[in-house]
Formats: sequence, C-alpha cells, structure tokens
Amino acid sequence: MENCLFCKIASGEIQSKKEFESENILVFHDITPQAPFHVLIIPKVHISSMNQIGDLDPKILTEIFQTIPKIAEQNGISEKGYRLVNNCGSFGGQTVNHIHFHLLGGRHLKWPPG
Repeated sequence: MENCLFCKIASGEIQSKKEFESENILVFHDITPQAPFHVLIIPKVHISSMNQIGDLDPKILTEIFQTIPKIAEQNGISEKGYRLVNNCGSFGGQTVNHIHFHLLGGRHLKWPPG
C-alpha cells in the first residue's frame, strides 16, 4: 500500500533500526520504546490487521512466530520473560493499519497493560 508507514519501512523507503530481516519479514526497533527492548515484527506484504490474518501466507505466519523466540534469546530476554502484543482496530490500540507484533522485554512488565 502506497501510504502505509510499515510498507514504506519494509521496502526501505523509510529507514529503521533493523534487528532482523528475511525475504518475508522485518523486525525493527520501535521509535518510542515502552521497555528496554522493544521491536516490531511485520510481514513485508501488506495485511491490515489481525482480522485479515487468513490472507497471510501460512509460511510467513510460521516464520514470524519462529523468529520471535530467536530474537528474544539473542537479546537476553527469553529467560526472564517478555511480552508479545498485537493491537487490532482502534479500540484495541492499533495506530498503523499493517499487522504487527510488539516484542517487549528487559524489565518487569505490569498487568493490565492499559
């Protein structure tokens, strides 16, 4: 999508601090981190939200969820724990209409989140 912020980041049109990249997904640091470690995991293809997850190639979805624990391990947050968040729709807190997952860690995270 031409006006999608995350599509522009995935294509390299907008720079990001990359943590990991493959042919199908991108993991990059959040510009307003909510924890000492805070990255976003996105598919490079545009899917608006969790409501359209059925439109995402299952191989890409599998790659996303196999990459998450690897990133946590590489950044020293897997042992003590981390949080994975997906916001869906305006009431769910979604501000960019491109499916993404927040991976947060490095401190004790409280519940409820908001």
